[in-house]
Amino acid sequence: MILVTGGLGMIGAHTARALVDLGQEVVVTAHRRTDVPSFLAGRVAVEQVDVTDRDAFLALADRHDISGIVHLAGSIPGDDPVEYFRTDTTGLLNALDAARAWGVGRFAVAGSLGVYIGQHEIPWHEELALPTADLPHLIVAFKKAVEPLTTHSLRGSGVQPVVLRIGTIWGPLVDPESPFFHIPPYISAALRGEQPRQLYAEDGGDCCYAPDAGHAIALLMTTSTLRHDTYNVSSGQPFTNREFAAAVRSVVPGAKLDLLPGRQHGPGGNSYLDITRLTKDTGFTPSYDIAAAVTDYVAWRADNPR
Repeated sequence: MILVTGGLGMIGAHTARALVDLGQEVVVTAHRRTDVPSFLAGRVAVEQVDVTDRDAFLALADRHDISGIVHLAGSIPGDDPVEYFRTDTTGLLNALDAARAWGVGRFAVAGSLGVYIGQHEIPWHEELALPTADLPHLIVAFKKAVEPLTTHSLRGSGVQPVVLRIGTIWGPLVDPESPFFHIPPYISAALRGEQPRQLYAEDGGDCCYAPDAGHAIALLMTTSTLRHDTYNVSSGQPFTNREFAAAVRSVVPGAKLDLLPGRQHGPGGNSYLDITRLTKDTGFTPSYDIAAAVTDYVAWRADNPR
């Protein structure tokens, strides 16, 4: 059985579904969000556990035979950065403690494409040096720290670390007014018949539809042999806002989607994650391009608030 912490969040829920589709038994932890999405109902075991509670976390093994962990649980920073770092570091360390105590085969943990900030070579691949840079958000700073904390904690334990450098993920269960990425609120505005915030046509970058991201993570947990400890998780293809707006127009007739010409900051390329390593080791290929993702998401939103 594979444990997915934060398994009712967007990435966690799609990872859990993909694992079940691959024939795995799955238990998910939930803390703040307890509504089970329709595509998981009756398919996974749900444990209401605060991952910062070490005893409660370790007690999961009393009820489930856990052979692998995907640690995706996390919090949103408030006004106190120290409290945010304390909360998410405690959750990570408890998960690492559990991985070692239970002798699981693999421990996958959510990192971020933000570790590449300051690296100008495109595309971003796992062998690039990670530059010292001013990071834009506390979450990105923590995700960068997650990598050495995980790999050093598991060294010599027999547990294989799998650091997931996750791209920008969106899709069913995403916050429809997300402040972190323009696609969800843009589509929400179009569905309301409003003019979304104007975007520059040739800007864009890395994004991955949530079902694809979940499938990639599931493959990293179930493929018999992994040759690396770190993997980019994304679509491997950049998109432009021009392509995105065209996809929205095709499924939201009459949408008011005026774009600004060119790029906001002048000539250049849009950064994105290289997924060659992921594909070679697991056989992963994305099922959704930007047009297919927008079509699927708009259909989902017809019956779901997020």
